[in-house]
Amino acid sequence: MPNKWTAQDIPDQTGRLAVVTGANSGLGLVTARELARAGATVIVACRNVEKGKQALQTIRAAVPAPRAEVSELDLADLASVRSFAARVGEAHDHVDLLVNNAGVMAPPRRLTVDGFESQIGTNHLGHFALTGLLLGCLLAAPEPRVVTVSSFAHWTGRISFDDLQGAGRYQHWLAYGQSKLANLLFAFELQRRASAAGSELTSMAAHPGYAATNLQSAGPGVAAERWTMAVANRVIAQSADMGALPTLYAATVPDLPGGTFVGPDAWGGVRGYPRVVSASRRAYDTEVAGRLWAVSEELTGVHYQFDAAAPAGA
Repeated sequence: MPNKWTAQDIPDQTGRLAVVTGANSGLGLVTARELARAGATVIVACRNVEKGKQALQTIRAAVPAPRAEVSELDLADLASVRSFAARVGEAHDHVDLLVNNAGVMAPPRRLTVDGFESQIGTNHLGHFALTGLLLGCLLAAPEPRVVTVSSFAHWTGRISFDDLQGAGRYQHWLAYGQSKLANLLFAFELQRRASAAGSELTSMAAHPGYAATNLQSAGPGVAAERWTMAVANRVIAQSADMGALPTLYAATVPDLPGGTFVGPDAWGGVRGYPRVVSASRRAYDTEVAGRLWAVSEELTGVHYQFDAAAPAGA
């Protein structure tokens, strides 16, 4: 691969169907735009349909006649996740690529519709349920791939099984780190389970480094933190176009081994071009990953079946 891999190096994606969560802005929008530019049919999955339609106009301004559509998905509401997966299954006979990109960052403690702390609920449990519910569609594709977007904040993360929802003690940044570590534990465990089942599905992970998006201004509930991040966005951060490259690399580079983690190559992973990187030791803990998987199945009610003939998410 080129040393400085860019979106221009994306292989032809014609004939592939991609679902990108949180594709109405930031990294998700760039990911959806570049996949569409490469020829993929893209489902712009987002909570706010009107913002999704605006994102579709942005994609159309950059890509002549893109194959793209908008569909409502609220990862903080399991009923919405189930409804979205059902619509995708009814409209399409397979899904080639699922990009688990959407997320929230460091808000004050609040709960999802289903009573989960918002960060573990949206960033991890919502995507866990979505992937399981789309599993049948993914397994119907010839070379299915799932990319889950994490963060270098996962290095601060620990899975607090005794207080997963932060009801006893909540620190917004530690909860964010927990959710991003959960993303990696899920991505790597998904690959282990797919391999054990003899499935062709590959599960990748990526992180954008520090990319300037609306996540910094819309996320943290502390005004001083938002101000600090606004300054850092101008001084340190790379663009959303650059921040999306690790995700696009993980999503499209052929013959990439399952379980690969991709991030920026410079400034200790803060910015740069995509390359294969290593996660923290905790991200590879198979015992914790297995326990988190079991807890996630219990909380979401979604159980994975690596059998293309079985209903997804049954």
